[in-house]
Amino acid sequence: MISTETIVAIATSQTISAIAIIRVSGNDAFTICNTIFKHYKIENFVIANANSHKAYFGNIVDGNEIIDEVLLTIFKAPNSFTGENTVEISCHGSVYIQQKIVQLILHNGAKSAIAGEFTMRAFKNGRMDLSQAEAVADLIASENLAMHKIAINQLKGNISIELNNLRQKLIDFASLLELELDFAEEDVEFANRKELKKLLVEIGEKVTKMSDTFSLGNSIKKGVPIVIAGKPNVGKSTLLNTLLQEEKAIVSEIAGTTRDTIEDTFNINGIAFRLTDTAGIRSTTDIIESIGISKTFEKIEQSALLLYVLDAINFEESDIETVLQNEKINTKKILFILNKTDMKPIENIVNILNQKHLNFVAISAKNNIGIEELKLKLVELSGIEQLQQHQIIITNIRHFEALKSTALHIEMALQNIAINVSSDFLAQDIRIALMHLGSITGTVSSDDLLGNIFSKFCIGK
Repeated sequence: MISTETIVAIATSQTISAIAIIRVSGNDAFTICNTIFKHYKIENFVIANANSHKAYFGNIVDGNEIIDEVLLTIFKAPNSFTGENTVEISCHGSVYIQQKIVQLILHNGAKSAIAGEFTMRAFKNGRMDLSQAEAVADLIASENLAMHKIAINQLKGNISIELNNLRQKLIDFASLLELELDFAEEDVEFANRKELKKLLVEIGEKVTKMSDTFSLGNSIKKGVPIVIAGKPNVGKSTLLNTLLQEEKAIVSEIAGTTRDTIEDTFNINGIAFRLTDTAGIRSTTDIIESIGISKTFEKIEQSALLLYVLDAINFEESDIETVLQNEKINTKKILFILNKTDMKPIENIVNILNQKHLNFVAISAKNNIGIEELKLKLVELSGIEQLQQHQIIITNIRHFEALKSTALHIEMALQNIAINVSSDFLAQDIRIALMHLGSITGTVSSDDLLGNIFSKFCIGK
């Protein structure tokens, strides 16, 4: 049931600022705000009679006391963010003024909004579906260009349009299967099994393709995970410090200085990278260093890209083979970094790397040589810049799990068609698939699910 209570919250950061915005939404939003707003010219100004989507200048007053000069913007239902009558008050950013205005609105009958309540009302009033509502939170939290683009695409409904198309096709066939159940005794078949199989294969492929983008989406959201590894003293920590442009890791000529992982995030061309420096890989009897090396391989397995650093001064071709033959390392995601190239000629090493058809960049981390080329290579290998404008990328774990569950029950339905099971069992698989698909956009939802999703929003949104 949609709440009819009027809610209020500060929609901007609750700190001292030039301006702040206080948002009021609900059936009594206009009446409540009318009691505290005095238009600078019109003596008997009535908000309910004013034009929607326009701002009006005046004072917020507490009796005869002027609290602040404000701009009051009116949004009439259903053409507002929440779908309800909404007022936004732009006031000066004094914390006292913000709190005073909110207290006046509460005193006149509103209640304090909880986290995400404005967006939840927008969802419940049909202004957006659930995946679009979640995109609002992602847009607010976006810290890089790629995440911003994905959130905007989702907010525009790209995911919803695709899922709704698939769901409607499945509903059409599900209806025919349900009809068969009504005529079970007559053994009739309304849903053509060949056509149904063809549709299930199509939907299964599209759902799987969408869920397969989650790994990339997660990298975009949290930063592409990159691990720097190599033998001790090849310049791993120096490379980390150079990329981060700060002295994050201790640099020493003593082998085994780095004994634990060091992590930080940096940004290239609007793409976030999560960089991890690791303990040097070597045989050792030191227990602490051995633990650090074990952690190195754990991080390598979790990474999207491995920067394996080679020392141009002490280069040995066997180092490359050791890495390529290591079962714990995915050779498809290695970028070899030939470091200390300012210390000696590297033509022979470059020839070896080229002959092996390996991805590599020659640098001097200490002297900042080749670092810009390395950054461009990281952007290229991330694959993020190649994303198409309207490409669907899954970044939400809830969406990913729902898509995986959908694919599972689609596959079960296909297996049941193959063994010619009865309509009731087939219909059950399709019902469950439809439920999981619908849970993404909120066509199928529960109060507990909604409460969990919107509790993660900021108050005022």
